[in-house]
Amino acid sequence: MRLIPISSLTQPGIDVFATLTEAQLRNRLEPEKGVFIAESPKVIRVALDAGYEPLALLCERRHIEGDAADIISRIGDIPVYTGERELLAQLTGYTLTRGVLCAMRRPRAKSVEEVCEQARRIVVIEGVVDTTNIGAIFRSAAALGIDGVLLTTDSCDPLNRRAVRVSMGSVFLVPWAWMEPTAAIADVHYTDRLRCLGFKTAAMALTDDSVGIDDPALVEARKLAIIMGTEGDGLPRTTIQSADIVARIPMAHGVDSLNVAAASAVAFWQLRTRD
Repeated sequence: MRLIPISSLTQPGIDVFATLTEAQLRNRLEPEKGVFIAESPKVIRVALDAGYEPLALLCERRHIEGDAADIISRIGDIPVYTGERELLAQLTGYTLTRGVLCAMRRPRAKSVEEVCEQARRIVVIEGVVDTTNIGAIFRSAAALGIDGVLLTTDSCDPLNRRAVRVSMGSVFLVPWAWMEPTAAIADVHYTDRLRCLGFKTAAMALTDDSVGIDDPALVEARKLAIIMGTEGDGLPRTTIQSADIVARIPMAHGVDSLNVAAASAVAFWQLRTRD
């Protein structure tokens, strides 16, 4: 263990936990140098079990031989920065969740084809920007049998610190990829791309011709892509028109819709594979 006590908020090496923005951590210009932050011992353990590479640990002094002891025994010769709770709260701007943060290397980005290769149920997240919703969707996806997640590039990064925390590490359990537009398919909607990969596409939206999520055409589909839209406006008209089926969750008491995270959990349960 390379233990480094923190005595100053300007101490070299701790900027990754305090001063770097999410965009700087992600490092789009040099993706191989990208970093993300995992918070709390439970989430860090999930990341380590999934093979993610730790770079540095920030830990309350009292947790070195407590909640973080097993983590420290696994991470090898990387810096373990430590200090008292009050000092670390000043450093990060808030009291740490369970007193432990871990800076980790971002993994190699997967392609859409890699995520879809063995999948039968995937979710497409289009334009969802709330970190809490992203984390909650991933947690439901992992719990309810979704094989992969695709995100349009206007959605929030799943490895955002809060998204990781809300997901309780589920972002490390379900393969995911960005639905990156390319020049070769600039005029082709992504639903066509998924169709070529064998998926029936179901846009979750409230339209006059939408069907209930218990419709046999959805439940019995061999390979299904469930498309969830942004928190406010829902899915764009182009996506709704391009999908094979438009589906809705039946509502009672005049309620028009559910939050996208809640709706995803309902849809994932109903449309899970049955064999």
